[in-house]
Amino acid sequence: MASKPGSKSAFVLFDVIYADGSRRSNRKVPAEILGGLDGDAPARKVIEEQDNEIAKASGKPPLPIAQLMRAGGKRK
Repeated sequence: MASKPGSKSAFVLFDVIYADGSRRSNRKVPAEILGGLDGDAPARKVIEEQDNEIAKASGKPPLPIAQLMRAGGKRK
């Protein structure tokens, strides 16, 4: 029997807490880079690259990331 379309998501959503206390929700990270021995660690690099692109377009420096967690996860 075939699986349902869209049953496996291509992206994992992350909430990002920055050093100044601001929060950005639902940042998309490709699911295929996550897991394995590194767990969610590769997501930080992807989100930092996204932040750098946003900063370049806006002319403002990117904020340092204080905490990264999967969307819907509990804050530590």
